[in-house]
Amino acid sequence: MKKAMKSRDAKEFIEKAREKFSIELPKKDRYETDESIVLINNEPAFFYHENELLPTLKFILKNDILKKITVDMGAVKFVAQGADIMRPGITKIDNGIKKDEIIAVVDETHGKPFAIGKALFPAEEIRAMGSGRAIRNIHYAGDEIWNI
Repeated sequence: MKKAMKSRDAKEFIEKAREKFSIELPKKDRYETDESIVLINNEPAFFYHENELLPTLKFILKNDILKKITVDMGAVKFVAQGADIMRPGITKIDNGIKKDEIIAVVDETHGKPFAIGKALFPAEEIRAMGSGRAIRNIHYAGDEIWNI
């Protein structure tokens, strides 16, 4: 059940999002919570996963705040069902991705984010890998968070 955030809680949330994602969220917007989801103007914008604040895909589609990895179209259907991202499916990796960094997963045809994951290795190591899991899939189009 969603409820309005108190002014103090909204300020703390805005500051936390700014520190973590270098984004300025408007103070005048309406902030609500629904268990582990934060809604801004009634849209699911952030969620907590293992006590870590993460943006939703719907928020990422409107706000380009994450580094990206691009996957080939053969990987899309698996990732869109919750599979982790394997090295052979990755076609492009943004520079500067660090281990444990939250990143957007985009498809090579449209360049649109369709999943959010956590890098298991830095970008340089992922590039050097021939196989194996590179990104842990946390949130993808069609999952519970997407369908809120």
